[in-house]
Amino acid sequence: MSLINIFSDYTLRTVALGSALLGAMSGVIGTYAVLRKQSLVGDAVSHAALPGIGIAFLLTGSKNIEWLLLGAFISGWLSIYIVNIIIKHSRVKYDSALGMMLSVFFGLGLVILTYIQKIPDSNQAGLEGFLFGQASTLLKRDVIVMSIVGGAIIIIVALLWKEFKLLSFDPEFCQVSGFPKEKLDLILTTLIVIAIVTGLQTVGVVLMSAMIIAPAVAARQWTDKLSVMVILSSVFGGLSGVIGTIISSSTRNLPTGPVIVVIISAISIISLFIAPGRGIIWRRMRDKKNKKRLNRNIILNNIYNLSTEGNGTQGYSLEDLSISKGDFNFPINTLEKELENLETLDLVKVKDKKWYITEKGINEIEDFRGGLGE
Repeated sequence: MSLINIFSDYTLRTVALGSALLGAMSGVIGTYAVLRKQSLVGDAVSHAALPGIGIAFLLTGSKNIEWLLLGAFISGWLSIYIVNIIIKHSRVKYDSALGMMLSVFFGLGLVILTYIQKIPDSNQAGLEGFLFGQASTLLKRDVIVMSIVGGAIIIIVALLWKEFKLLSFDPEFCQVSGFPKEKLDLILTTLIVIAIVTGLQTVGVVLMSAMIIAPAVAARQWTDKLSVMVILSSVFGGLSGVIGTIISSSTRNLPTGPVIVVIISAISIISLFIAPGRGIIWRRMRDKKNKKRLNRNIILNNIYNLSTEGNGTQGYSLEDLSISKGDFNFPINTLEKELENLETLDLVKVKDKKWYITEKGINEIEDFRGGLGE
């Protein structure tokens, strides 16, 4: 199965488009959840949506996706509302309240789902698909709904860009500046709930939290600018949806939702390692480079200190330098290697196994000291 099949196969095209829309929408709104350190919100809301799906089916007797998602939205939003009440009127912390609501609502959802499955009605079959998603059942109208919801979320984020930005980075200043902090928080939380509920059919309640958090985590590694982070998060989310759909369609009985989550998780892990500036490998290389530069300056400074105490033309052996009066001393092997590096830079020179600081080396260390304010 290749990228060309997306344009030729109607079902694959529908699923790929729906998954891409979900990824892009989740990436945009998930950025704020990550920046506000509310990553657990996605997990709590997605799990709390399960009882809403079950109750909606019991009340309507229909598997109409609009009714089921409405029930999921009410249930998910109610869980966050209860969390806010708990932290406002008790000493329970935010993450503890979220974890409690996650367990309670998900447990209730499983109980309701088990009860529904025992009802002698064939119409209830398939509801368990919401646990891990059923992307292959996406229809054209589902994609249209995703497009409308996603478009609405992006428009609201654009209109409240300044307010959401202030709320994410400095909520205290947001409040004292006269912005309605509680209303903004309610709007942002509601948007997160809507995005999560919209993606339940594709990824499921168990894995939906990854679609909210992973794209934003990956994007955060590549930039410090909010606008770029939102765009990158959206691109990563959409890309994972398309790639996951292609991979799952090329292998029989391979569920689309979990594959999409694996892809976006892989993108996040790769970003954590190789992203410039923040990536683990990048930081290791930078630390190694800084350590090498520090060693060079320390050794050069030691030679400079010794030369200023003497007549300025005296050379020093490795043994002299290894026990110099500098702040740091180095083993002979390390010292010799660093001196050779300094020699290639024409900062020191060696003659008769004694090391001398050059004019260039003197200028270098005096500039370095000047930068430190000495």
